[in-house]
Amino acid sequence: MKQMRGSAVRRLAVVPLALAFAAAACGKSSGPKAGSSPTAQTLSGTLNASGATFPLPCYDEAISQCKQQHSGVVINYAGGGSGKGRTDLQNKLVDFAGSDATIKPEELPKYPGHVLYFPTVAGPITVSYNLPDVKTLKVTPELLAKIFQREIKTWNDPAIKAVNPGVTLPATAITVAHRSDGSGTTENFTKYLAAAATSTWKLGSGSTVTWPADTQGGQGNPGVAGIVKQTAGAVGYVDLSDAKAAGLQTAQVQNKAGRYVAPTTAAASAALAGAKINDDLTYNPLNADGDDAYPITSPTWILVYEQQTDQAKVDILKAFLKYVVTDGQGLTGQLNYASLPSSLADKAIAQIDKITVGAAPAQSSAPSYGPTSSPS
Repeated sequence: MKQMRGSAVRRLAVVPLALAFAAAACGKSSGPKAGSSPTAQTLSGTLNASGATFPLPCYDEAISQCKQQHSGVVINYAGGGSGKGRTDLQNKLVDFAGSDATIKPEELPKYPGHVLYFPTVAGPITVSYNLPDVKTLKVTPELLAKIFQREIKTWNDPAIKAVNPGVTLPATAITVAHRSDGSGTTENFTKYLAAAATSTWKLGSGSTVTWPADTQGGQGNPGVAGIVKQTAGAVGYVDLSDAKAAGLQTAQVQNKAGRYVAPTTAAASAALAGAKINDDLTYNPLNADGDDAYPITSPTWILVYEQQTDQAKVDILKAFLKYVVTDGQGLTGQLNYASLPSSLADKAIAQIDKITVGAAPAQSSAPSYGPTSSPS
């Protein structure tokens, strides 16, 4: 799956990416100046990471360019889902974690140090479906809630037909596909339903929920995409990059303004425009205001301990993060993600210098992003 998603983009972007990483992250001089960042020649070491599969294509590209430009640097990103990433960071099994959701307040005391949130990209969580003869499909939050908790079981249900006049919907049974792993995509999808279909959604929200027994689980976004692609009548929530890679059909979702919006990077950017940025750089673009906002827009972050024990790893972390939130933003559209607003990217850049070698302070407070926060 990684090769299918990334090979074409790499052929297109390898030269500008390589130049951007060398210039933005490390510079081109032959040796370090006093007080300067390490150069390409001095960076050396290994970073291990795990977590969200939602931003995986972006991280794959950034890591690939890092390896090409710095022969002494190895960055291993294992995926596995946001929940795994957070748990691995908590247990200090990784140097950074990818997560589409924040650490829950009750989990904070388990982290041996203060965690910084670095926003990286955002993107639509699509409602992907497999009905070859249905080229256009519209869904409301209430319909999604009823479909995913198995109250609506066939595609020609009167409730679906009511919002799709003129569309011939088959009597095909609906197969619901969801994530089987602890997932930030699940957390954001279910938080959206909890916020937008408050009186209808009954399964709660979180990185895992108790799905009905007659649903199917897939590992990672690619796993859910695979179930949808292979199963007539299937529907699942999948990030836009994986949905496009698998050639899936995607529904238009009714947003807060009552408009039906397709999952595009432009519509995700519209959702970001109205999101409140908290002091810790968390934010919530779900169910955002705005006529053009796609309502199931997911944020994602790289989580890093503020205090590190290894200067070589600090240098690589800083270089990698700087690339991701600066020049790396220029490739987000090609990879089917929305770039960060400049105001948020600037705050992320400024925060990079907080990563230092030293004693680890305790996590001071809970992130503000959660199911009760809303864009403003």
